[in-house]
Amino acid sequence: MKKTLLYIIATVLAAFGLLTLFLSSSVILDLFGIRGREGNYVLFIVWANFLSSILYLIAAYGFIKGKRWTIKPLGLASIVLLVAFTGLLIHVNAGGIYETKTIGAMAFRITITIVFAAFAFLMISKNIK
Repeated sequence: MKKTLLYIIATVLAAFGLLTLFLSSSVILDLFGIRGREGNYVLFIVWANFLSSILYLIAAYGFIKGKRWTIKPLGLASIVLLVAFTGLLIHVNAGGIYETKTIGAMAFRITITIVFAAFAFLMISKNIK
């Protein structure tokens, strides 16, 4: 049962990571005209999401293999996202242009990342002797 749950979590995390990788790299590289559809994106947020997507994929592998280090890439992704979110708030308060949806999306992404890190801690790191 535990192994099945780890695979489910890994699959969801990998899907989230791949979607994030596709969307962030599409904005960075202006693939498929996505950059124009994004409106007033904040580039350092896009780069933080790109880095987080790679960390999500590494963590998904860690979930599949049941590796104790799985929490580390998720913790690092949480830190990257929190620093970027702080930068976004500074950017907004300084009068920089942004999309309102970015604030909600970042709050969601940070929450999801912390939840995945908690799963890694509770299911892998804490249970390995």
